[in-house]
Amino acid sequence: MKKVLIIVSNANAIGPNNRRTGTFLPEVAHPYAEFEKANYHIDFASLTGDTPYLDALNLADDPDNLAFLTGKGWADMQQAVKLSEVNTGAYDAVFIPGGLAPMVDMPENPLLKDTIRETYERNAVVGAVCHGPVSLLNVRLSDGTYLVNGKNIASFTNEEEEHYAKPDVPFELETALVNQGAIFHGVAPWGANSIADGNLVTGQNPASAKGVAEKMIAILEA
Repeated sequence: MKKVLIIVSNANAIGPNNRRTGTFLPEVAHPYAEFEKANYHIDFASLTGDTPYLDALNLADDPDNLAFLTGKGWADMQQAVKLSEVNTGAYDAVFIPGGLAPMVDMPENPLLKDTIRETYERNAVVGAVCHGPVSLLNVRLSDGTYLVNGKNIASFTNEEEEHYAKPDVPFELETALVNQGAIFHGVAPWGANSIADGNLVTGQNPASAKGVAEKMIAILEA
């Protein structure tokens, strides 16, 4: 049985106006549903081990979102283990969902950077969606280069941020990824867009979360 570790943010507010935030529900629920269908073992970790937060509960009428909230998914996410206490080398893949929360606590976290580097370099699968690819920023491989340098990457775009949370975020994710050498791929705002480059899979926005999981599964099954 393949094992997937979903790493979630612990932040619940962002920006000068303390905008409420958390993990964006469909960005964790839709991949969770795909991993479940593939009969994978799914665990959750968070950076601090405190109870994570969910955003976009207004989307609970979506079938996968509702199944996550009322089934095992949300119950397990609330019990997320502190990342420092997890043997991350035991997992075939790690996945980082978005929401604005990762923009608060994932740009620089040293353990998270080490986890992603180690996972990537042993050819396990690394996936992230929307603002989740902020976790890839500042990850340096063993040769000293940035992980995203020369990689085909998707994330929440500057155009999307302009009409969503630009006053709240500390920087624009697309720009930051490009500045570290990413080959950025975006589509029209809120369109589905996921991309695999080797064992790295990224997606643009909530509509892309299912596609990221599908591409991760395709790599794991290959």
